[in-house]
Amino acid sequence: MSKEKHSQPNNTEIVEQTTIAGVYQAARNLEGIVRKTRLIESDFFSELSGNKVYLKPENLQHTGAFKLRGAYNKISQLTPEERAKGVITSSAGNHAQGVAFAAQKLGVKAVICMPATTPILKVEGTKALGAEVVLHGDGFDDAYAYSLELQKQHGYVYIHPFNDLQVLLGQGTTALEIIDACKDIDAILVPIGGGGFASGVALATKLVNPDIKVIGVEPENAACMKAALAKGKITTLKSADTVADGCAVKTAGTLTYEFCKKYLDDIITVSEMEIMGALLSLIEKHKLIAEGAGVLSLAALSKLPFKGKKVAAIISGGNIDISTISALIEKAKIARGRVFCFGVLLPDKPGQLLNVARILAEENANVIELNHNQSKVTDSFKKVILEVTCETNNEEHIQRITKALHDNGYELDRIY
Repeated sequence: MSKEKHSQPNNTEIVEQTTIAGVYQAARNLEGIVRKTRLIESDFFSELSGNKVYLKPENLQHTGAFKLRGAYNKISQLTPEERAKGVITSSAGNHAQGVAFAAQKLGVKAVICMPATTPILKVEGTKALGAEVVLHGDGFDDAYAYSLELQKQHGYVYIHPFNDLQVLLGQGTTALEIIDACKDIDAILVPIGGGGFASGVALATKLVNPDIKVIGVEPENAACMKAALAKGKITTLKSADTVADGCAVKTAGTLTYEFCKKYLDDIITVSEMEIMGALLSLIEKHKLIAEGAGVLSLAALSKLPFKGKKVAAIISGGNIDISTISALIEKAKIARGRVFCFGVLLPDKPGQLLNVARILAEENANVIELNHNQSKVTDSFKKVILEVTCETNNEEHIQRITKALHDNGYELDRIY
């Protein structure tokens, strides 16, 4: 008589067996640990999208991101034997700080593998929470592979950043808070990296109210979940180069793929310029700081296929260093026509620079940089290159300036 074999459920079975009870249990586990971030009604983003928009500011969460929810839920359920081994994970930063925070609270050793390109703010923030940080590779996938090697060597318990049931159930508590705060919400926008956040939010939302739309948002340059769902199988992208570094994942999770396939209504992709523009708008209109991945939902608001609905846009994280945010803001300003840089070839005689400055002043363009250089002109000793950078209002303003200079006999070469 053969012995019956008991196998572990596969991912499809896990999805089918998972109920809302798991999310409510996670919410109980997180009581007193996470902030229940309040919804912020946004007049600006409402007008932009034609919907009534509420921001869910997880950038104001402990550790600056939603990741704490899943990490703590997972580690809090480890056995005493597992806790004694210590935990390890890989992360571009937010999951790292979530794991470090949770491990510190629960008295567990934590080792974090982070890409060598991780912003220093996230590295230092993780170390400050008592974790051992190992920097390795150029992106998440490199750090992930190395963390698996260390896990085998030392016997640590692995805390996956997204492809884990208890992690995604913890992330799903975000949706419970949104629905509790706005019971007639029509749609929730959630960013996607490996898919853990989207899985948890979609699962919780649909099991509470299947009429609420859940829309994932990915960077165009790192849309691994969209690619997987389109092909009907897990797909590895050739690259994941995006300013939304927290979502720079080449391969979606096998478990999260199944959850997203079942519960997610749609995925919208956004460009790098759209991400940077959303970041600038959030700073200017709401005085809130977020990272690139944190504003994916905001970048997608103008692409929604409906109007007049109540929409919650989750700001997933705010861990960004000053140098990075400065560079992103400058690029966003250029994209919006708020900075105009051009070159013009002038006769090398007195009064020409003054005349260009006069025209710019008349057009209310604020000059922020000038480079007056004769050595750049190689075919004439009687001309000079003038490069001007000025602050402008928008693209229409730039066109007015260009026309005014052209009307005065100057031909421009727009640099940006």
